[in-house]
Amino acid sequence: MTYSGAVKVGGPADVHELTDLMISKVAVGGMNNNAYLLRCRATGEQLLIDAAAEPGTLLRLIGDDSIASVVTTHRHGDHWQALGEVVAATGARTYAGRFDAEGIPVATDVLVEDGDTIRVGRVALTARHLTGHTPGSIALVYDDPHGAPHLFTGDCLFPGGVGNTFGDSEAFVTLLHDVETKLFGTLPDETWVYPGHGHDTTLGDERPRLPEWRTRGW
Repeated sequence: MTYSGAVKVGGPADVHELTDLMISKVAVGGMNNNAYLLRCRATGEQLLIDAAAEPGTLLRLIGDDSIASVVTTHRHGDHWQALGEVVAATGARTYAGRFDAEGIPVATDVLVEDGDTIRVGRVALTARHLTGHTPGSIALVYDDPHGAPHLFTGDCLFPGGVGNTFGDSEAFVTLLHDVETKLFGTLPDETWVYPGHGHDTTLGDERPRLPEWRTRGW
């Protein structure tokens, strides 16, 4: 079936099948968080992005092959509620942005810097540090050699705007700058965007709205 990215809490995962990578998206928890399971098709190694909630749901999605690693996009509690139980069950290595790790109550094995590479099997993901929603949020870019890039943005970019900066105008300016320069400035319109909540989008769909976001200030 064609991938849509439309998932709901309690419903099945939606699977985006790429040439080298399978991406399974599931919605969990009371804040409708998205969690993404990435599987290298060559090796079978798996990586989870945001063990947000419902550890049982996530462990069923992971299955018997387990995961090698779990990346937490940022320190807000709704993105790591299941992290401890998932790590305890799988022994996965943990990754988080250097400036957010201290706010995550599960030890971070690898502190991630801007431009770092995180691997799942033979697939490489590039981390982008985005400041504003939190000090150390990270997005992950998969530059698919067979097609358009794929971008996991946590809570830094959604359909219709950047992430919440909680009324802090300086944080908004910083976040919009980082999103414009590190994401829109380096990736093509065809880039598929997987956010931390809700529906997917593309950079091309959002790019024309950048002046509107700047004007409105959120």
